[in-house]
This record gives sequence, C-alpha cells and structure tokens, in this order.
Amino acid sequence: MNFSIEQLLAFVTVYDERSFSKAAAKLNKHRTTTGQVIANLEDILAVDLFERIGRKVEPTEEGDLLYHYAKSTIEQSKIFDKIALSLSFGGLEQLNFAHSSVIPHGLLSSIRQQLGEDFPNMRVNFLVKTKAEIDEGIQSGDIHFGLVNVDKAKGIYGKDSTFIGHVEFLPFVKKGSELSQLPEDQALNALRTTRQFVLRAFVQEGFKDKIVLSANNEEVDQLALVIKMIQDDLGWAWLPKVLSESEYVTSHLEPVKFDELKNGLKFSFALWNTHSKPILEVKKSILKSVNAYVKHFHALQN
Repeated sequence: MNFSIEQLLAFVTVYDERSFSKAAAKLNKHRTTTGQVIANLEDILAVDLFERIGRKVEPTEEGDLLYHYAKSTIEQSKIFDKIALSLSFGGLEQLNFAHSSVIPHGLLSSIRQQLGEDFPNMRVNFLVKTKAEIDEGIQSGDIHFGLVNVDKAKGIYGKDSTFIGHVEFLPFVKKGSELSQLPEDQALNALRTTRQFVLRAFVQEGFKDKIVLSANNEEVDQLALVIKMIQDDLGWAWLPKVLSESEYVTSHLEPVKFDELKNGLKFSFALWNTHSKPILEVKKSILKSVNAYVKHFHALQN
C-alpha cells in the first residue's frame, strides 16, 4: 500500500475542519486539489473516508478509525524531520528550560550546576510556565525542556517524555507558631479554618479540589513568595517535602502532622523535551543531576 504524508495530512485536515474548502485554505491548496487527494487516498485504501453531505463532510466509521493512526504517523514524520535536521547542527549555545512553579528550587539549582559542568559555554534560561505553555513551546521548538506535572497527562505527540518520579507535598507552617504546636488530633481542623496559600500551578492544572482544605484560601504564583508569607505566619500551604531538608526552610518553617495524614500528597513529574541530537546529549546531563538530587534526598531521610 503506497500513500504519502501529503495525503495523510489532507485527510487529517479535512477530518478536523469537516470541510474541503476550509481544509484547502488551511493547506494553502485549491479545493479541487484537496478533494482529488482524498479521492486518491480512498482508492488506495479501498474504503470511503468521508460522507459528502452538500458542502460539508462527515467521517465514516472507517475514517474515524484511521484518523488517529494518520495523525500519529504525521507527528512521527515531523519528529523524523527534526532529528534528521539536527544531525547536521552542532551543540546548543542557549537552552530554554521551562518548569512549573511548584518545582523545588534546589532541584533546579542542581540541574543548572550539572549543566555548567558539562556545557560551560551554554546559556540556560529558566522559565516558569504553565503546563499548556510548556506543551506549546515544546511543539514549536521555543522551549527545549519542560519539567511538568503529568498526573493528568494526555497525548505526547511531538515530544519526548521521561518519567522523573513523585514529589511529595506536606502542609507547612511557620516554625514555632500556634499551628505547629497543636496536637495531631487537632491540627486538621485548625488548617481548615486558617488562611491557606495555594500555588497557582495546581489550580491551572485542575488540582484545586485535591489540595484545598480551607475555605479561606488565596492563590499565589511563586513558590518563594509562598515560603516568605508562611515564614511571616500569614497562613500555611502544601509545599514539597524536600524543603524539610533545606537549612533555610527548616530554620523558619516546618511540616504539620495530623492523624488523618499518614503520607503527603504525591504528584508525578516528567521531563519533556524536543527531538534532536544536541538535546539528547543535554538530556543525559539533566537526568544525571535529577537522579543525584533524588538520591541525596533519600539518603537524608534514611
């Protein structure tokens, strides 16, 4: 069976637009040309992909079935193009590393240190982005790496995804505050009636119902600002457990324990990246630093 990427692209575009005219405009082709491309593909496949209803088209049962495979094939061909082009290029001079605002700063600093050792002449830009922005940036090539929460992950067409592990979050309060001194059987009720700071990244990614305990809650963009406001005893927040091993944090904050919480809230994180030869070399360095950071944290706990 001999069909082309051009034919699959026409098929996917007509499917998405439900119109030959709109698909042709999007493909910068004449409507007649697009219609003929689809007709040729149907002849090759020996199935009807669409039902023509006046000026509109609706996919057949066969069209519905083949659509996802066609889209996947197109995305894989784009990846092939990117990798093939990258083989003729040298190393990266500048790297854009995007991350959620909930990522512990110690991990990001560890990544930067390792990149500095392995690629001393490379500039690295760390950018706080939403998951949707990171996804879009990876697809366009404006972002090279993204460290994202993947608990509600969807398709990952066009990017490589490597599971990093789980980050556990605990409720942190000011060290020595009234909340920190409550018995474990009273702490939960106290948290429910005290101002709670919620990292906006969790809200944007649909986790608000999972993490909000207090009706008196406020959203904050930056992890550092949340830490500062808890330090000033303005409220409490779910923060990464790894912060409990930070000398700066432990001198000001501490996690609260209560009977109803045997373990913290765990979220899954993955490293997303574009496809190219230079990127794969940098990825090894990033994963090396992540593994070292995780290993160090576990050693501190044991």
